[in-house]
Order: sequence, then C-alpha cells, then structure tokens
Amino acid sequence: MPMNIRVVPTEIAGVRRIEPESFEDARGFFFESYSRRRFAEHGLDFEFVQDNHSRSARGVLRGFHYQDTSAPQWRLVRCTVGEIWDVVVDLRPSSATYGNWLGVHLSAANKHQLLIPPEFAHGFCVLSELAEGQYKCSNFHPPTAEQTLAWNDPDVAVKWPVATPQLSARDAARGMSFAQYRSQPIFE
Repeated sequence: MPMNIRVVPTEIAGVRRIEPESFEDARGFFFESYSRRRFAEHGLDFEFVQDNHSRSARGVLRGFHYQDTSAPQWRLVRCTVGEIWDVVVDLRPSSATYGNWLGVHLSAANKHQLLIPPEFAHGFCVLSELAEGQYKCSNFHPPTAEQTLAWNDPDVAVKWPVATPQLSARDAARGMSFAQYRSQPIFE
C-alpha cells in the first residue's frame, strides 16, 4: 500500500514540514519515514548520502550548525524518541527572512519532519527526559566545511524553551555572532 506525505510550507521560504501518512492499529504504527519517489512527486528530488542519529538528555541544546559552500547539505530531521524543539536560522542575505528563525516541535508522537535547505543554520533543544533525533543529509560531513552560529546570539534572539541549556564545548565557545556572519556571508 503506497503511503503519502504532506509537504507543508513554513513561514520561511524553502523550509518545509513533512507530515508522513501513518497506518496505526492495535499493534502499533507503520509509516515510510522517507521515500525518494514521494519526495520527487512534491518537487523535492535530491539524494541523501548520510544518516545521523543523536541521543540527548533533557535540556541539551545542539547548534547552530551548518556547512559552508564547499559541502552544502540539505537535512531531513525527525525525532524518533521523546520530543525536541527544532530551530533554523535563515542565512541567505537575499532573502526577505534573512536572520529570522523558525522553531518547530518534532516528536516521536507527531512523526513530523523538518526539511532544511543548506543555507540555514540548524539547532535543537530536548524537551523530554531524553530524545533521539535522526536526520538524513544530502552531502557528507567534512570537518573543514563545518560552521557554527552562536546559539544565543542577541541579533537572532531565539526564545529557547530551556533556561540553562547543556552545551558541548564547541557550541559554548565556537559559534560566531550573526554580526560576524553578516560581515562575510557565505550564502547568496
């Protein structure tokens, strides 16, 4: 039985929420978490080459990460255990939403996914006791392409739902400010 997906545009052009059709009965549920054919039917025809899986405790915040133009990367993010608040920041100077952020609730229960273009910084924080996030990537991850935007930049001003997030050393120390990015943007 073919299963469909619903592709929902968000307030920021290019970012889409994906809502897969799910078959549920007394045994549990089944759904196609990704079908290249279904995505192509919606004009989303690209190849994913890497899957990532993270597990984090309540209050962990990961991000904001992106890859530069040497290895641009589409990401299809979902939460398979628990719940997260997934956030993207528009890094396209030519965009009407340049510097704006969008937060989306992803959970194992709602099965929603977020499709993120390469020109966006991405991060999330964990809302449940623990959460597992999985995401497909359209390009490999060379460390030389890795970039980090400060998770707490005042110009971006994300209203994170955690007061004191637990951060990696990299996210705590390495993120550039949005003003620094704005002075030398890497995306068009």
